[in-house]
Amino acid sequence: MLAITLVAPTFAQKKGKPLDRPKLVVGIVVDQMRYDYLYRYWDKYGNGGFKRLLGEGFSYENTHYNYVPTYTGPGHASIYTGTTPSVHGIVGNNWYVREAGRATYVTEDKTVQSVGGTAEAGQQSPRHMLTSTITDELRLATNFQAKVIGVSVKDRGSILPAGHSATGAYWYDGVNGAFITSTFYQNSLPEWVTKFNERNLPAQYLDKPWNTLLPIAQYTESTADDVPWESAFRGETKPVFPHDLPSLSAAPATQTKAALQTAGEKPPVAAARNLDLIRSTPFGNTLSLDFAMEAIRAEQLGQRGVTDFLALSFSSPDYIGHQFGPNSIEAEDTYLRLDLEIKRLLEYLDKTVGKGNALIFLSADHGAAHSPDFLRSHRIPAGSVGPRIMRDSVQRELERRHGAGNWVLAYDNQQVYLNRPLIAERKQNLRQFQDEVADIVLNFAGVTRAITSDDLQKSHWESGMLMFLENGFFPKRSGDVLVVLEPGWLESYAYPVNKGTTHGSSGNYDTHVPLVFWGWHVRHGESRTPAAITDIAPTIASWLRIQEPDGCTGKPLVEVLR
Repeated sequence: MLAITLVAPTFAQKKGKPLDRPKLVVGIVVDQMRYDYLYRYWDKYGNGGFKRLLGEGFSYENTHYNYVPTYTGPGHASIYTGTTPSVHGIVGNNWYVREAGRATYVTEDKTVQSVGGTAEAGQQSPRHMLTSTITDELRLATNFQAKVIGVSVKDRGSILPAGHSATGAYWYDGVNGAFITSTFYQNSLPEWVTKFNERNLPAQYLDKPWNTLLPIAQYTESTADDVPWESAFRGETKPVFPHDLPSLSAAPATQTKAALQTAGEKPPVAAARNLDLIRSTPFGNTLSLDFAMEAIRAEQLGQRGVTDFLALSFSSPDYIGHQFGPNSIEAEDTYLRLDLEIKRLLEYLDKTVGKGNALIFLSADHGAAHSPDFLRSHRIPAGSVGPRIMRDSVQRELERRHGAGNWVLAYDNQQVYLNRPLIAERKQNLRQFQDEVADIVLNFAGVTRAITSDDLQKSHWESGMLMFLENGFFPKRSGDVLVVLEPGWLESYAYPVNKGTTHGSSGNYDTHVPLVFWGWHVRHGESRTPAAITDIAPTIASWLRIQEPDGCTGKPLVEVLR
């Protein structure tokens, strides 16, 4: 009886009270933001952006990805599903589809049509993602009264976070300089999107040179403006400021082909003016926020008496990082300008949704490695491998051992896809063949480990490198042999030339990312308790008192919830 007497008042206090939820949840994912960027440029940040988030919010200082490969598609999917590629199925930005005999793109969907843009840019949806997202669960919990809007200049940065049941997902088409969607979501653009596109903001932003926000001599956190491991825009003789955007954007859009291929993007088709160039400048972030703020206004997000969700991804830092590297003045300038964009967003939310009524989390889809040539210039071990050379080398060795045949179908995401029908036809044992290929790959420079898909399916690891591989492995989409490079090594698509950087490994430089909660019911503080990126979705679900995504394997972060 005593227990009943003590517990009863607690329930009585809750009885009849309205459900307490934030008016708006804003998920901010910065593409290619290393954890140390929060503090590397600290002295140059203003007080209203990153410093306000950290000064008023709660920061998990030891947040990591718990799988490989650490790419954009898997990163966004894992944040919003609360699980790893082994469950949600997004194993890369691209992967080889054995049944189709070709590679597919992470959000490719030929069953839908483009709305507002070119066919190739618009035939996209989240159908490859096999689980629900926290945004889907909010829609389900509110009987689809909640609005969910995804925004990014990258299709996958908008589509995967918005989920399967989104009110809308919008991404940028560099051919016509417009935000577009697909018939997966709606058959025509809302009027407010059409009017936004008519403002022609990309052309306006590209009508001015990209110069440094501060006097260039103050960028003491970065290397010199002209170093060999940075890649110039096509049309430039050197990768230095100022970048003449009016002149560069007048050239055909194929000028950014090399940088886009490094980032795993498809190069745009040629156009009268290269409006796609804005992706590779800080003004891609400005454009994304312009559109997001217009979405808040037009859709009345957080102002309708029901909790809404804005999934906003700032993708331009990834393009800039791939081209110039993490130690460049371009990267520093991008983050100083992003700090101002964060300030602009927070102030807009204060005015529209009201102070304390919005719940924000900020994180990143992956980090980035230092440029190998930069590290080597300071006597730090580093290197690169060429994925095409890796594939061709394995193919040649298998031909030498087993005769002519197309033994290697693809080399994607640091994984070897073998021709299983050919292996069966030649009466080879698949497991033994995989072991043989693993032994071959281990002889290559820069390779520290190779493990077969058979081993991954028959074993389980709770920590370490093999855990990363297991969590990133999905049998129907992953390869036969998974390759691990030495720390500081990366894949270079222009091998042996190393320009800029990339990501994808289990190194801390790729896995360690920011995680900051701010706003509604968030107490100020920080924690160095280990957290996984998959913990974000269940934490938001706990705050909103809704179900976690259906494949969720993360756990709520109790310190910030107290």
